[in-house]
Amino acid sequence: MAEREQRGRLAVRRAAISVAVFAALTALLLWLAPDGLYLWMKAGHVIAVIAWMAGMLYLPRLFVYHADAQPGSVQSETFKVMERRLLRAIINPAMVAAWGFGVWLAWKGFAFHGGWLHTKIALVVLMSAMHGYLSIAVRRFAEDRNDKPARHWRIVNEVPTVLMIAIVVLVVVKPF
Repeated sequence: MAEREQRGRLAVRRAAISVAVFAALTALLLWLAPDGLYLWMKAGHVIAVIAWMAGMLYLPRLFVYHADAQPGSVQSETFKVMERRLLRAIINPAMVAAWGFGVWLAWKGFAFHGGWLHTKIALVVLMSAMHGYLSIAVRRFAEDRNDKPARHWRIVNEVPTVLMIAIVVLVVVKPF
């Protein structure tokens, strides 16, 4: 188990280094070409959102299978490692980056004006609440305290999809 934890720490460290390198390269590009700042921030936001959504769509699917695994089994322990690494190395950093880039874009690009933007931010707050719910679930599964059936997690798996669709429509169409 100690070896798994060490590999997990290394994976998190590699993810953190990747984020730091990306941030440093972005800062360098911004320093060299400040006129392109908005587009670089938008690119960073899109990349972060894609990573965040990938994790948010995959984690509940892992829970579906984990809910059916016998607590303490090899399969259950494997799911615990997968869930923890996914949350810590991908989902959490991606959410922080998406929020950071997104708040800057909302401020610089739109001065926080527009009904579509207010609605989008409200939906992103809901997505963040969903993120929190899934984070709590990772902890509960890690402690073998999940009390939700696989069916619950199948339904929960659809929530990020619905929120993502609504957010994308708001951003692209800007209906109000």
